[in-house]
Formats: sequence, structure tokens, C-alpha cells
Amino acid sequence: MDYTNNGLLRVVYGDYTLGVHGNGFDYIFSYAQGGLESLVKDGYEWLYRCPKPTFWRALTDNDRGSQFQLKSGTWMSADMFIGCKDIEVIMDGVSQGKPCAPDNNRYGGNVYAKEMKIIFVYETITNPKTEVKVTYTVNECGKIKVEVHYFGVKGLPELPAFGMRFIMPTLADKYVYDGLSGETYPDRKAGALRGIYTVDDLALTPYLVPQECGMRMDTNSVTIYRHESLDNSRKDDVQQSLTFEKDEKEFAFSCLPYTAIEIESATHHEELPPARRTVLCVYGAVRGVGGIDSWGSDVEEAYHISAEEDISYSFVIN
Repeated sequence: MDYTNNGLLRVVYGDYTLGVHGNGFDYIFSYAQGGLESLVKDGYEWLYRCPKPTFWRALTDNDRGSQFQLKSGTWMSADMFIGCKDIEVIMDGVSQGKPCAPDNNRYGGNVYAKEMKIIFVYETITNPKTEVKVTYTVNECGKIKVEVHYFGVKGLPELPAFGMRFIMPTLADKYVYDGLSGETYPDRKAGALRGIYTVDDLALTPYLVPQECGMRMDTNSVTIYRHESLDNSRKDDVQQSLTFEKDEKEFAFSCLPYTAIEIESATHHEELPPARRTVLCVYGAVRGVGGIDSWGSDVEEAYHISAEEDISYSFVIN
């Protein structure tokens, strides 16, 4: 159904949600859940949970050898639990505040806009606390620009990673990306070749102990392909796709069947849950993996991530 009015977005101000609709797309932003709750393209749902900031990547053997988890383990808790402390809706450049019930009653049944911007501010449970601001900007074509800003605070331990985690309802068939070949990290990419690559097996790298794997650095774009849906009313079996593109600079990503916490909790591969979701993490910063030895040597200084400094990056969902 074409919800547009002369190509404009149709905006629905709900009691605790904001709906943004256009030709072939329907997005729902939740004030209660603190994020983008639903991303539907051509009637196909792409989100299982609200995307949230992510700070943790699963430990590697080298991380354990250098006891990185004892220095920065607080970020694992921050990755699991994070609160949304502020929300702002901006329609065509004019702030609407947080228009939930009963203030949303001032809007009519048909509200149209050229651009919608929704800002979520998250607060970590670290000590000291810090904040992450995530800004979603939706244009008339349905593209979503995601701007992510981490605010550095003195006294916080080094970060394992920083990005946004998207959990999709079913396991992806494959993904195609424009970037560096193979598994790469900031300190492990010298031999990679730039090109367009297809990965049709999302399984973890079969290390003896499940650990961090699957990172792709310096990426221009990644497209996820799925055909299964949790909507039993859908009778078609057509493969759908969703693309994440760089904005101003390249990003890193991993696309696996598990969250970092699920990988962290398993000491053997048979302890992992069934592979039934797709976990796409789009990163603005990634710590190196080291590998000088596995008995105590830290990652080289150039590949650390300071939590005391700001981190900003952006990408586009299309």
C-alpha cells in the first residue's frame, strides 16, 4: 500500500510509539523499549529486538592470556544492560520533544513530513557512567541514516569494541559485502584484498573454545539476505535483502548466529544454542586481537580503544 502523500512520509504519533511510513517501508520507534522496534521493508520484518549500543566482543585466547577480562569486564555488563534516559523527535527540523500520551493527542490523523529524526540517549551502568547518543534520520525514500556518538569519560577502562547490534528474527542465508577479504582485525588485515565477497556460512570459526571471530574491517557496504520469516501468514519464499552502507567513512562488522554474550558463555561449541537468529554488529571501533603470544602479551598500543575519548561514526540502512 502506498502510504505517501506526494512522496512525503506519513507519521503516526502513537501513545508510546512513533510510526514512520512510506512506499514499501514501515518503521516503528518505541519510547518504552528505547529504540527502533520494527523495521519492515516490503512487508518483511528485519528486527527481533531493538538495536542497542554494543561494547563487548567475545574474548580471544590472547585476551584471556593477558587477563583483559579482569581489566575491562565492566563493558560486558554494560553490553547486557543499558538504559535509555532521553528521547527527542524532530520533524522537518522542528523539535517535537518526546510526544507520548497524552501530548500526542495534539496531532491529527494524517501527519506528513519530508524528514524525521529520532534521537535516543543511552546511559551505561559503568562506574563512572557515560552516555551514547544514537540518531536515526529517515528520508522520503526510506533510507535511515544512523549516527552514533560515544562520550568518553575519564576513569573508564579500555573498550573491547564499540558499535550497534542488530538482531534479526531468523538465520540469514548469506551476506555479501564490499570490503577486505577474510576475517580481519585492526592488527590483522595487511594481507587482505579489497573486493566484493559472498559468505554463505555464518558458523563460528571452529576454534577449540568458542571465541571472537568473523570480523570484517574497512567495509563500504554489507547486504544481508534472508528468506525465512516469523510471520506464518507469509506464503512466499522469496529472498529478501537489507543493506548497510558507509556514510562518511568505512565501518567494521560481524554477522554471526550469536551475540557476544552467548559466545562468551560457551566453553565448547555444543554448549551454544541452536543457530536461529542473525546478529549483525556494525562497529565504529574495534580492539586488535594481538597474538604476539597467548601467555600475557597485550595488544600493541596502536590497536587499543580508549574509553576516555569520544567515538563517532555513522552508516546508512537501505
